[in-house]
Amino acid sequence: MSRAANKQETTASEVASRAELMLVKNEPPAESRQFLVRGTPAFRRATIALFLSGFATFSLLYCVQPLMPIFSEDFGVTPAASSLSLSLSTGFLAFAIFGAAAVSESLGRRSLMFISLLGAAICTIVCAVSPSWHMLLVARALEGFLLGGVPAVAMTYLAEEIEPRGLGGAMGLYIAGNAFGGMAGRVVTGTIAEFLSWRPALAAVGVLGLIAAVGFLCLLPPSRNFIPRNGFDAAFHLKAWGGHFGNPALPPLFAIGFLVMGSFVTVYNYAGFRLVADPYDLSQTELGLIFTAYLFGIVASWAAGLLGDRIGHFVVLPAGVLVAALGAAITLATPLPLVILGIVLVTIGFFVTHSVASALVGRLARGAKGHASSLYLLAYYLGSSIAGSVGGSFWLADGWSAVVTFILAMLTACLVAAFGVARLARH
Repeated sequence: MSRAANKQETTASEVASRAELMLVKNEPPAESRQFLVRGTPAFRRATIALFLSGFATFSLLYCVQPLMPIFSEDFGVTPAASSLSLSLSTGFLAFAIFGAAAVSESLGRRSLMFISLLGAAICTIVCAVSPSWHMLLVARALEGFLLGGVPAVAMTYLAEEIEPRGLGGAMGLYIAGNAFGGMAGRVVTGTIAEFLSWRPALAAVGVLGLIAAVGFLCLLPPSRNFIPRNGFDAAFHLKAWGGHFGNPALPPLFAIGFLVMGSFVTVYNYAGFRLVADPYDLSQTELGLIFTAYLFGIVASWAAGLLGDRIGHFVVLPAGVLVAALGAAITLATPLPLVILGIVLVTIGFFVTHSVASALVGRLARGAKGHASSLYLLAYYLGSSIAGSVGGSFWLADGWSAVVTFILAMLTACLVAAFGVARLARH
């Protein structure tokens, strides 16, 4: 065979290989991709829509957190049992993310996210009228299952549709929406519960979720770099998920998601029990206002995305973990201002770490980005569910000092993983 024929055959083989790779990635060829460019109206609409989705997800998910002491009293359950109102939601959400990633391959990113937000908002309204503790837990579990259709798909949409130069900032703004929603849900329920009761408080958050879902649907541009996949190919999904564990930089990122989220949720789950007791005796409104620390998380997540794009994600990532650890240690102090300062630093450190880790998953995944995001968020929400409930055992054993010891152990492991990601990614 002539050299020219060999060259022609090699070129044809390379083209076929590239085409097959794009099919596996479920993306169009690179030369035909149309990104949303920073500064354009479509980019702004997309980032606002994803901000709303983050707001709705976290306000609906975490609105019960300041109500745990009330649940414990009204329903006669222990602090650890009251944490099930959150842990069940995050646990079901973690596993639903797997199904959501697969369903979005055929249903589409935008449609699945809207249906999930709408259903979760309705579940919150159902919780507000639940006659028993067990029915409330069932509604919260279903709500978590439905919300599984948002986080991984939102991260995938950003990774697919946003130009690489703007991905860090867009991801930071999306996570800022998470922070704002987490704060608003907690403050709204804490304040309304103080003057009325926990039932109208949950109903109000449910209505806010409905409004955010409609705004999301109206603003988000349709996907342009996503090719729907017909049917459900179990082998494809299993291969895609398994393939990400062959990428050495990704498992440490999954571990970071588990550990940093577990630490963060443990702080907020049990700080309330500490602060409503002696010597603080905070009211529900005052306790809800503690969650305005999330305002610092909004700024931190946005700034972390921009800093990661400019000075390097592997510099910002361990810095976020160290800030969270410092904050956890400061909460051991007795004066209330120092306790609040510690919670603020934990919040900043968490959102910096999560924002950077989320962006790195999208950057380092070799194709099938939705599956990579689903694995990260599986670990992330399992951290919330498992550590958030396990922290109750430490609280019962030796109070806040035991809780902080548990948190610092997790953050130490998180720091080791952060340095490991940097080393593995460089190689």
